[in-house]
Amino acid sequence: MKRWLFMGTLLGLVFLAPAHAWAVHVPNINIGLENTDDPQKISAAIEIVLLLTVLSLAPSILLMMTSFTRLIIVFGFLRQAIGTQQMPPNQVLIGLSLFLTFFIMQPVWSIANEKGIQPYLNDEINFKQALKNVEAPMRSFMFRNTREKDLALFAHFAKIEDPKDQADIPTTVLVPAFMISELKTAFEIGFLLYIPFLIIDMVVSSVLLSMGMMMLPPVLISLPFKLLLFVLVDGWHLLTGSLLQSFT
Repeated sequence: MKRWLFMGTLLGLVFLAPAHAWAVHVPNINIGLENTDDPQKISAAIEIVLLLTVLSLAPSILLMMTSFTRLIIVFGFLRQAIGTQQMPPNQVLIGLSLFLTFFIMQPVWSIANEKGIQPYLNDEINFKQALKNVEAPMRSFMFRNTREKDLALFAHFAKIEDPKDQADIPTTVLVPAFMISELKTAFEIGFLLYIPFLIIDMVVSSVLLSMGMMMLPPVLISLPFKLLLFVLVDGWHLLTGSLLQSFT
């Protein structure tokens, strides 16, 4: 009974108190467009739009212009080769690929920050020059990991005849060439990963067939041997080291 009386009294004070007693100062934010002839204001607005566009495309940039594609595909091949279905889970593989991507791309991003972002924030260079300085180390990384054959393919369809150096290759041509080069490299590594586990599957299948156990799934018997082999050779250490070395 006392509890209900207390709640009723509290609600009465809330409704009977003057409005100014409960007033809260909330900042007012106005967003609008206004006519201006100042070129600096126009350029600043364009820069904000470009920055928002880059932020919205950040996931795609992470997938297309970094080492993430090769890493996640190789880890996917590894899980299929072992035959563990959902182990490790997708979240673990994606998280591992992301952190390895940050580790591999850290020197590239450090150069981009040192030569592009920080000078722009300190008003030492303009926005256009900052974009070029940020793009330069990314292009250098992609050129190191892109096959000339793939570059020639997209340069041909872009009607770029006889490019003399890397500066003649636009980024719109470099990015798809880098992507298919990464896919090819990832599939090559995945093929090499499959070989030892495939041999184990063939040996187990032959033994079960010779013993007349045709109703017993070979995967059920070969899985422990695959896990044992992967653990004995320290597979995660070898695979991660090989992937890191492939980007040097």
